[in-house]
Amino acid sequence: MRLKNIFFSIINFFMLTMGQAQELHELAQDFLSTLDHELLEKAQFKINDDERYNFNYVPIARKGPTFNDFNPIQKEAAIHLLKASLSEEGFKKTSEIMALENVLMVLGQNKKKMPDGTPMRDALNYHFTIYGKPDKDEFWGWRFEGHHVSLNFVASKETILSGTPTFMGSNPGVVPSGKSKGKQVLKKETEIGFELLNSLSKEQLSQALFTEEAPYEIFSRNNKTAINLEPKGVPFSALSQEQKVIFQKLLNLYLNNYEAEFSKIFRTKIEHADINKLSFAWAGSIEPGKGHYYHIQGPTLLIEYDNTQDNANHVHTVVRDLTNDFGEDVLKKHYEHSH
Repeated sequence: MRLKNIFFSIINFFMLTMGQAQELHELAQDFLSTLDHELLEKAQFKINDDERYNFNYVPIARKGPTFNDFNPIQKEAAIHLLKASLSEEGFKKTSEIMALENVLMVLGQNKKKMPDGTPMRDALNYHFTIYGKPDKDEFWGWRFEGHHVSLNFVASKETILSGTPTFMGSNPGVVPSGKSKGKQVLKKETEIGFELLNSLSKEQLSQALFTEEAPYEIFSRNNKTAINLEPKGVPFSALSQEQKVIFQKLLNLYLNNYEAEFSKIFRTKIEHADINKLSFAWAGSIEPGKGHYYHIQGPTLLIEYDNTQDNANHVHTVVRDLTNDFGEDVLKKHYEHSH
């Protein structure tokens, strides 16, 4: 309980702190410098290590130290790095998703244990790993991951070059009871999805709705390589101007979780690949409260949202860059140029 209170005190402090004076690689260096030899051994990997692709979002045993391993100074340095990689809203969602572990404990979902004997529900059990050497002119990466959060970054030249896969989930989708009753961490992801769905004409809906039964899980799951899905749904080019505004509002909701510069880079890439080739598809119930699913996809992008588990009160969302997940495209070009 004491560690949990320390952690959320740090979270609240940095929620009020605006901006970062240091570059991302400097923040990563500062974080590593706080770790003793044992924690460094757990945290550091080579940039080409297979562990970098070990992306997951369920309660499993993971590599890398967690908040349970950190003293207050180490926690502070870790939060600095996390906050610098996300927007204020993205950081807020991440911390609120972590806090839902405490809600699950109250709801009695902490009876099972992890393979190492630790509790399955733990708001401090989120892992930090650094890949490569975080220097200004080097290519390096880092991951922050635990239940319902997986943030994967590759950076160089003081800039984030890849920020996917990005997974954010919410269980419960809406907290049913207790002091957090009614809390809905991914509320906008649900509401704007339905707003776009409800704006469609009968003909557009027949194109967008590919099945009346929602999938139990996102289609891309935790696959190392994500690909475009079928069917492609209703294309952006077929929407009215008002519908396009809603579509872009939904798209930006996901892109705006990243820090401003990378969000701009990602958005520009999507636009250059032709925004008219993006599409919106839906599955399952067209009314809230029952299982439903949607995705946005195009030449370079896949966004999935699914809410079917636990009586449609368990949300999974993911953003995949179909050409540059895990920084594969920028690293490939770097290695080709180097040789």
